[in-house]
Amino acid sequence: MAFMRYRGLPQGEPTVEDFRAWLAQFDADRDGRISREELQNALRSLNVWFAWWKARGGVRAADANRDGGVAGEEEVARLFAFAQRNLHAKIAQLGYY
Repeated sequence: MAFMRYRGLPQGEPTVEDFRAWLAQFDADRDGRISREELQNALRSLNVWFAWWKARGGVRAADANRDGGVAGEEEVARLFAFAQRNLHAKIAQLGYY
């Protein structure tokens, strides 16, 4: 198993663009959409407890067209809103690792 070092979100309050750029590094298959498994890996990189559960909730909240992933500006914005609501402490205190 290879260990990867991911870039964290910028200090302060991140924007949707910052969030999108951070999330893009977890798009393992480079198809432009974030699956539940990819979101789970992103949350694990933040040391979020119950990452699988929160990833499932995040995809459910953001996936407007119900295709099983997060793609497009509207869905990423919905995922960002979900993350701010449910993971605010984690997002606000992130810096570069």
